[in-house]
Amino acid sequence: MAENVSIKDQLQKLVQLQQLDTKIFDLEKQKKEIPEESAKLEQLFLSKKQHAEDIKKEIDTLLLKRKEKELGLATKEEASKKFQNQLYSLKSNKEYTAMLKEIEGIRADKSVIEDELLQIFDLVDTKKDEFNKEQERLKLEEQKLSKDKEAVNIRLKEIDQELATLANKRKQIIDLVDSKILAAYEKILQNRAGIAIASVKNETCQGCFMNVTPQDINEIKMYDRIIFCQMCARILYLEEELGV
Repeated sequence: MAENVSIKDQLQKLVQLQQLDTKIFDLEKQKKEIPEESAKLEQLFLSKKQHAEDIKKEIDTLLLKRKEKELGLATKEEASKKFQNQLYSLKSNKEYTAMLKEIEGIRADKSVIEDELLQIFDLVDTKKDEFNKEQERLKLEEQKLSKDKEAVNIRLKEIDQELATLANKRKQIIDLVDSKILAAYEKILQNRAGIAIASVKNETCQGCFMNVTPQDINEIKMYDRIIFCQMCARILYLEEELGV
């Protein structure tokens, strides 16, 4: 460290630097979190879209089942007509009775199939109504998602512009900071969640909120060297001394 370096002046520069870095860390955090939140919203939309597709598959399955039942019903009706036509050509009561029993069985089967068809028709109508409502909701949500994505892109561009401005201001300040002091500051900045320098208030470090000894406070006021918090290792300063 150069002999003519003013510790008080350096601390003032570090406070200014910290103010910039606090903004930078916050913006970097936003830059990371905003796309993550946007991705969650898109994933939620895709899950709802998949739900609508699942409903459509249910409808298709029901329609296929309905077609099978209708074919089965047609087969039963054809058999019923065939046996009905044969009924009066039978020569014995035994054959006649057996044929009537067969016809009654077919009619019973037809009744079951018709009931099943009615249930399928009702279920198809319910599912179609559910699908149509889901499609309307998806349409609105897709429009909202599109607007949200646009807003995210605009915000990210704004953040990049703000970061560029702050980076320029930061460079102007670090050019005025002693290299060794700056190196210490940068190391603490990375290790202490973006807070490298902390004020002392009521004999307490505002970085970790632990007590600062009277001796350390006196040494801060002497400005002979940089004083670090004994608990969190942050650079310490007194606001009233620096006028910040």
